[in-house]
Amino acid sequence: MSEFNEFDQQGSVPDRNSGSIISHAFEMYKGIFLYAIVAMIVYMIGDFLLQSVTGFNSWGGFNEFRDLEDGDFSKYQYWNKPGFALYYSFSSVLGILLSPLYVGLIYIANKYNTKIQVEFADLFIGYRQNLGNILIYSLITNIIWGISIAMCGLPFFFVYPLFLLGYPILLFENATAMDALGKAYNIAKENYGTFLGASFLGLLLSASGFVLCCIGIILTAPFIMVVMYSTYCAFLGKPRQIMFNK
Repeated sequence: MSEFNEFDQQGSVPDRNSGSIISHAFEMYKGIFLYAIVAMIVYMIGDFLLQSVTGFNSWGGFNEFRDLEDGDFSKYQYWNKPGFALYYSFSSVLGILLSPLYVGLIYIANKYNTKIQVEFADLFIGYRQNLGNILIYSLITNIIWGISIAMCGLPFFFVYPLFLLGYPILLFENATAMDALGKAYNIAKENYGTFLGASFLGLLLSASGFVLCCIGIILTAPFIMVVMYSTYCAFLGKPRQIMFNK
């Protein structure tokens, strides 16, 4: 028990402001980015299979967007290509099925912060703990975010912060999907400015890999998951490291 308490006393917690949260997340991410790359490779394999089945090249749209002349979006045919609707329907399902993998990154971030040795199997902890609620939560939030994106995209950035704490709550508190939704929303609405700043900066840094010929997204995309962890630490305290049964 003394060893367990020693681990609990280790680790850092950011202040309750966007800059401190992002700085803390960056420090955590530097220590676990190899596991983040593995998670992205798993996602990319699934995405490649979807593209092969649907015949839709999801990455081709970025080249079209880059090559637009004079910003004439009328020439942007990405949404009109065959297989678009089928691809994105199955892509949403893929994202939901891989959501426990994102929870695994949060678990690894906490082990790294608590200075406990990380194991490769930790990445898949979400498939062994609270799986049903993780999938339900992912389904609900994906529907909410999908609706917000359909509304010209901008509302997404204002809705996203309201659910920033959901995955950490599901992991560290073993909460139900509805409890996680409610608690994440209530905390975020009381501290909305900080959550908005942290989520916007986190999403911006996560998407920054697109500037490196798109392939850089493998390195940066999972960063937002660590932002979720750092935000949880800031507002709910560093979670006690739970050593799950394997």
